Amino acid sequence: MKRISLLLVSLLLVSGCTTTTSAISKGELVDCASLPVNPSVQGTQLDCLDGSPGIVLEALRGPAVVNVWGSWCGPCKEEMPYLVDFYSKAKDKLVLLGIDVEEAQVSDGRHFVETSGITWPNLYDPDGRTSGVLGMGVPITYFVDAEGVTVYKKIGVITSTKELEELTQKYLGIKV
Repeated sequence: MKRISLLLVSLLLVSGCTTTTSAISKGELVDCASLPVNPSVQGTQLDCLDGSPGIVLEALRGPAVVNVWGSWCGPCKEEMPYLVDFYSKAKDKLVLLGIDVEEAQVSDGRHFVETSGITWPNLYDPDGRTSGVLGMGVPITYFVDAEGVTVYKKIGVITSTKELEELTQKYLGIKV
């Protein structure tokens, strides 16, 4: 009995002292001021998820990959690690922009950014005003060229970092 008690206490101590490492690093809310835009273009104004001034969506210039997501969206959660990995490799070659749509509360989207390893700017669409420009449903990922033209729209889940790299090379001419 004494051995079993000693074993249980030892296991509790060992398990209490170990740490689990997450594959996802801490994300951060990023200001949208650095996004490349054409200031003369008018259209759908969105604020930045961090609370800073946002941009007119149609004014965005690329090369850019734009991912439309919601913290409430299961498939969006599934693809986010691939976007995080992709961005770690591509951040010096293009813009990655997220658009958080139709959250119950802005704090839900902010929490998702911080816990999913997202380190790129995100716009916030609280009421679905982008549906006229982007369409309905998430996740959707857009590939935008230097003139601001959407050259490809991937509807549905990104299934790997490799898929993102291949789409980026095919539609934006950028090898990641």
